[in-house]
Amino acid sequence: QLQVAESGGGLVQVGGSLRLSCVASGFSLDTYAVGWFRQAPGKEREGVSCISSGSSLLSTVSVKGRFTISRDNAKNTVYLRMNSLKPEDTAVYYCAARPGTCPLYSSNITYWGKGTLVTVAS
Repeated sequence: QLQVAESGGGLVQVGGSLRLSCVASGFSLDTYAVGWFRQAPGKEREGVSCISSGSSLLSTVSVKGRFTISRDNAKNTVYLRMNSLKPEDTAVYYCAARPGTCPLYSSNITYWGKGTLVTVAS
């Protein structure tokens, strides 16, 4: 089955860190742009960060300097390292992939994960 799956979410205190993982099954991620989206309660889904098949990066302003996206093609995995977490980072985080380059838009995603919940407690 062709899919991506997230892991690594959880409850963390303000200022803490988490690392999310997105693992692909049934296909190779190395020719795909992979991004992280998030959706907070009552809000629309927003793009957070993206890494292209050539490893160029794109991040939204609100997470620059705090979140780092990276990929390990040997493990068929993309990571999102999140530091200095804030309560406003609380959301369900989704992994998304499509062939090629960033940016990713919700309308052009090939594979969506089911999401992993990140809760930042103050």
